Amino acid sequence: MNAKSTKLEEDATTASLLGKRATKIPTPPPITEHGDAKIIAIFNQKGGVGKTTTTINLGASLAEMGRRVLLVDFDPQGGLSLGLGVNAHSLPLEQTVYYALMTPTANVDSIVLKSATPGLDFLPANRDLGTAETTLGAEIGGQQYLKRALASLRDYYDVILIDCQPTMGQLTINALVAADEVIVPLQCEYFALHGFIELKGNLDKVKNFLNPNLKLIGILATMYDKKTSHNRQVLERMLEQFPQDVFETIIAKTIRFPETTVVGEPITTYATSSGGAVSYRRLARELIARGGAR
Repeated sequence: MNAKSTKLEEDATTASLLGKRATKIPTPPPITEHGDAKIIAIFNQKGGVGKTTTTINLGASLAEMGRRVLLVDFDPQGGLSLGLGVNAHSLPLEQTVYYALMTPTANVDSIVLKSATPGLDFLPANRDLGTAETTLGAEIGGQQYLKRALASLRDYYDVILIDCQPTMGQLTINALVAADEVIVPLQCEYFALHGFIELKGNLDKVKNFLNPNLKLIGILATMYDKKTSHNRQVLERMLEQFPQDVFETIIAKTIRFPETTVVGEPITTYATSSGGAVSYRRLARELIARGGAR
């Protein structure tokens, strides 16, 4: 890594904010045996905080490290699919995550799409997924449907990341029941921090009643602007209130992220040496170091 990249990495940490030296996180060793995937839900009840951006770029960074990664587009808007160059709204029902979710006999392997990044696959979603909200709530065991759909894929992948919609509905409950862990992207604004208290309560309810193994693996500060005193104050408050939960890695605001959506590829390939790419690679290493992925 060159000196410029090292400086970018130092700038993208909570340690640098507090005037401390950033933790040096080594590159993890390669995996010799694949499978037994960790399933991680990327969730916040507030929209526009970087959930889809995080799912795509964290996944791409893990794939760069030799992990087999599956991304699950679990938002009827289909933003993740679009961010990987696929307009899923034009796909037939049988080629989307909705079909895998609602059809017990579905061949889920046949629905998985390959991205342009080696080792990074995804399950696409379109508007059809929105109709599942009512159906799942009325079905006995409806909260387990995504867990069932992903069961056959866990033996092949090392990490499965679920891009959740920004509401606490039946789809999100399905994602949290299927997940081992949760990453909460949190925009560095006061109202976002205040909303995390309610979100944490909902995660606790899912853990207590539906998925006792669910774990909050980390809060990720996103859309951070170090020139804004408000952003800095909110981030400092996050560290005060949740010192063990906040990732050291920070995702700074940059025009590069909207550009990647237009071109339909991760920032790690679109702007490979940019601050955003460096930060997501660091986040991938930090996640593995925390035990959130292999």
